[in-house]
Amino acid sequence: MTIKTICIFGAGALGGMIATKIAPSSLGSDVTVSVIARGAHLDAIRREGLTLHEAGSETPLNVKVVATDNPADLPPQDLVITGLKGHQLSAAAEGMAKLLKDGTRVLMILNGIPWWYFHRDDHPEFAELQFEELDEGGALWRLVGPHRVIGCVAHQGAEVSEPGHIKLSNKGRFILGEPSGEITSDLEAIQALLQKADLNITLSPEIRNDIWSKLMGNASFNPISALTRSTMSDLMADVAVSDQIGKVMKEVKAVGEALGANVGMSVEERLEQASQIGPVRTSMLQDLLAGKALEITPLVGMVVVLGRLASVPTPVSETLLAMVSQLDRENCKPA
Repeated sequence: MTIKTICIFGAGALGGMIATKIAPSSLGSDVTVSVIARGAHLDAIRREGLTLHEAGSETPLNVKVVATDNPADLPPQDLVITGLKGHQLSAAAEGMAKLLKDGTRVLMILNGIPWWYFHRDDHPEFAELQFEELDEGGALWRLVGPHRVIGCVAHQGAEVSEPGHIKLSNKGRFILGEPSGEITSDLEAIQALLQKADLNITLSPEIRNDIWSKLMGNASFNPISALTRSTMSDLMADVAVSDQIGKVMKEVKAVGEALGANVGMSVEERLEQASQIGPVRTSMLQDLLAGKALEITPLVGMVVVLGRLASVPTPVSETLLAMVSQLDRENCKPA
């Protein structure tokens, strides 16, 4: 795979960080990098470029990139990297399709269960199963196509601190994998490019395992942090709250394993890992405070849906789903 043109579709926290790192002025290459953004963030990128504030670095990195809110402004790309959240993707499918040509791969940075999850799954009872909850009207499956997808699990704390500015809370890592589990030449080419940009990239032959491992945290910390407006360290400091977090993690682990995933990490190990994170705001809490729609279905809703599919009870997740959905409705009401 030759990568000469890359579009970051959704240059928010993670998308903006990657765009900054792989921009030609950063990478010293002839790769053309463009971003799809909107609103004040787009205006700031056009005016001043993207500015990345990395953890432990006093000097921010600033780059200029082509920025637009209309994918039709750009030619077809070799690689599209999506920075949108799962609940934003279906509406973007038509625009994303304008960037595709034969051979285009789409690297999807997503939390929770992705729309393509059962593509090329090796369990015949689930293979190619689609979910309206994740892909309204099958738009992504039809217009983008699961065959183009490269899965990505991101372990990177990032936040849009102000329009045009991305702040990182740690030196993160990214796990990439084909839905088939193959380590393809496309996968290796993308890894090489991103590693050149000083990103920590691991290739996985079992990307679904990695999805469930991260979901143990996302399905618990995100909704509970939004409901309590608490940082990670505050959640972990309260014994009663951390006990509820552990109960959600047990449900997530049970559902994933019933569907054939090997989560690999115990609930106790995951809680201990979380206790080291510090006063970080989860992405759902960031969205709540910014008045944005919350990413509920891929993180919490699908635990319940897939629990029913696999006959695994998820009572704590069902309670969280009801409460955080109501929170979202209230948060999105006009002032």
